[in-house]
Order: sequence, then C-alpha cells, then structure tokens
Amino acid sequence: MTERTIQVDALARVEGEGALYLKVKDGAVVDVRLEIYEPPRFFEGFLLGRRYEEVPDLTARICGICPVAYQMSSARALEKAFGVQVPPAVRDLRHLLYCAEWIESHVLHIYMLQAPDLTGHESALELAQDAPEIVQRGLHLKRIGNTLLALLGGRSVHPVNPTVGGFYRWPDVEAIRALVPELTWGLEASQETVRWAAGLDFPDLEVDYEFVALHHPQEYAILEGVVRSSVSGDLPEEQFEQGYREEHVPHSNALHNRTARGTTYMVGPLARFNLNFEQLHPVARAVAEEVGFRPPVRNPYKALLARAVEVVHAYAVALEIARTWQPEGPPRAEIHPRAGEGAAITEAPRGMLYHRYRVDDRGLVEDARIVPPTAQNLARMEDDLRMLAPVVLSLPHDEATLRCEHLVRAYDPCISCATHFLKMEVSEA
Repeated sequence: MTERTIQVDALARVEGEGALYLKVKDGAVVDVRLEIYEPPRFFEGFLLGRRYEEVPDLTARICGICPVAYQMSSARALEKAFGVQVPPAVRDLRHLLYCAEWIESHVLHIYMLQAPDLTGHESALELAQDAPEIVQRGLHLKRIGNTLLALLGGRSVHPVNPTVGGFYRWPDVEAIRALVPELTWGLEASQETVRWAAGLDFPDLEVDYEFVALHHPQEYAILEGVVRSSVSGDLPEEQFEQGYREEHVPHSNALHNRTARGTTYMVGPLARFNLNFEQLHPVARAVAEEVGFRPPVRNPYKALLARAVEVVHAYAVALEIARTWQPEGPPRAEIHPRAGEGAAITEAPRGMLYHRYRVDDRGLVEDARIVPPTAQNLARMEDDLRMLAPVVLSLPHDEATLRCEHLVRAYDPCISCATHFLKMEVSEA
C-alpha cells in the first residue's frame, strides 16, 4: 500500500489566501481540497438597507484587480430593477472602461503570475533578470490599461466615476484622444504577446469541460448577453440561478458552484474563447489563427493564451472607441426608484459575474446575491487536480507540488472575490 500527500499551506501568485491538499492512495485520488481560509467579508449582508447609489462603490471594494466588473454588474442589475436603459454614449464608455480592466488584469496574470511557471522561473523578478524586454513589455501594456482606467473612472483602483445609470461626469474627450498613440502601440505589443505566448511550453492536460460564458451575437460579450453552455445551450441572464446553484463545502469559506444537473463547469477566458471565437475582433481572431490557436481548446494551462488573445481584442476595441467616442446628452440616465428586482451578468476578466438585487420603492436594497467567477470555478479546479494527480505521481515531491500549484494559477483565481457564505438562518425554539 502506497500513500502520498501533496500539501501547499499558502498558494503563491494568486489573489487572496488559500491552500491545497491532495492525497493519493494506491494510485487513486482519495481527497482533493482547495482550502479557502481567507475570511468571508459578508458584502451581501451589509448591502442590505443601503441606497442603490452606494452599491456600485461598495461592491467595487470586493476586488482591487477587477472593481469595474463589480460596478458594471451591480449597475446593470439595478438599472433593470428600475426599468432604465442607458444611452449609447454611456454604453460605449462602459465598454471602453471594461476593456481597460481586461487589459490591466490579463496582462498582470500573463506576465507576472503564470508565465514564470511556463518559463521555468521562480517569479517575475527572476524572469526579468533573464528577459528584461519581455517583462518591460508587460509592464508597459498594463500601465496603459491603468492609465485608461484612471482617465475614465477617476482613479485606476476602485474607480469613483461609474454609477447606476452611467457616469457622474463625462471624461475629457481630448485626453481620451491623446491615448490613441499608446493604444496603437498596445495593439501591436499585445499581438507580439500572443506570438510569444504561443511558443511557451504548456503542460499536456486535456479536459472535456463544460464551458459557460455570456454570448452576444454582434460582439464578443463583455457587458451583456445570454448565458451560453457548451452542453446545455442558452439561458437568459435573469434565469442564472435556475441553471446554476451554489453549495457550501466544509473545507472552504468560498462557495462552490455546479450546474442544476450537479456537474462542474468552467468560466473565464478559455470558456469565452471556445464559445465566442467568431465574435472576437478581426485583429484578435487573425493573430490567434496565425499561431494556430483555434477552438476547441481544452488544455487549462492554455487559458494564458486565451487571455493574450483577449488583450488584443480589448486593445482593438478600446482603440476604435477612443478614436470616435463623443459625449451625447447627460452622462447618466435619470433614475426613478421603484420596488423591483433585477439581475445581470457581465464578463469579469476571470469569468461571469452575476449580481441580483431586490429593492424597495425608496431604492433601498432588500436582498442581494453576488456570484463571482472564482467561486464558479473552484469545484472544476478540484476536478482538474484529480485528473492531474496520476500524471504527477512519478515526479519528485517539489516538482509535483509545483505542477499542482501551476494548475491552480492557470485559472487566475481571485480568492478574495470568492469568499462568501450562503445565508445563515437562526431559529429559536
């Protein structure tokens, strides 16, 4: 009888705190746990009783890397509750702001978090010593995203300009136009990133995933769409909770998600790439085809390459909007609070982010539900680790541990986003 345990007490190069435990006995996996011990922050609880205007700013604090995603999902859900339709100029500016977030988040993960695993370096600092031009390109690409976030949002971390109905004020059009040269450089540099990433040494692992992502017929879905599954088809975003459910697991402060059928699924760049390839910007689609990267792609490590293609897409879309956008009318739609409920999904860098709110006739929140992408991926990550275990059994302990960590990092999990509980009910006899 042989028994082997891989334990990582603190996962490195991920956002938030978590651990990994993998136990194999006689060649069979007997236990896999992604132990998320970061404390839950109860955002859904302390939103209760808050006015609707506060919600985008409060939920943005859930994550310092993708605050725009929380602002956009919360704003859209509340707009649906109030029956508000934002004008085209607002939607275009939101699209531009979201592109900025995709750029800074994706580039951070590609160059600083996952690439060192693929290049054989311990960290991005070590990679910078051997290939300074590669890391400098990544830093420049990310800096442009942060600059655009600050210009549109008021600051690059936890932007303060977005609100329900639009923006508190229009940004300076000339300042947006002044970024066109940098965005042009970024479009070229992001294509070089795809070519560089395609040459990395990705481990072999093929998984028959159920991919789930927003789908929009006219564009690569970010702001809105139907929920598309590679297995079960389309579902309106308002019916997300009918098709996908949360469950508590004893070893984690983060909930796990499964389909209503009880199966695990993947959200994020690889899901979007597989389901929406034809909707990519032509420049992004062309460079993906140039390097031979086309659906179906079922290797989780190659999510890095999907992220790189999405950076090209984000730069191409951002450049088009920056060249032509003009403010029209007021920067936000007029809001008349009314009792109701609204649910909306947008595509955060890591995948679908679902928000649902019930409000009263004063615009106060009576109920809130937030389902972040990392929570949707956690059960799938554990399934992937079960599949990986037989592959790493023959490796030395340190190398096997690193391979398991690498698989988790390939998902770019945002553990802080994922830490929340189901409702606690207390009854007294």
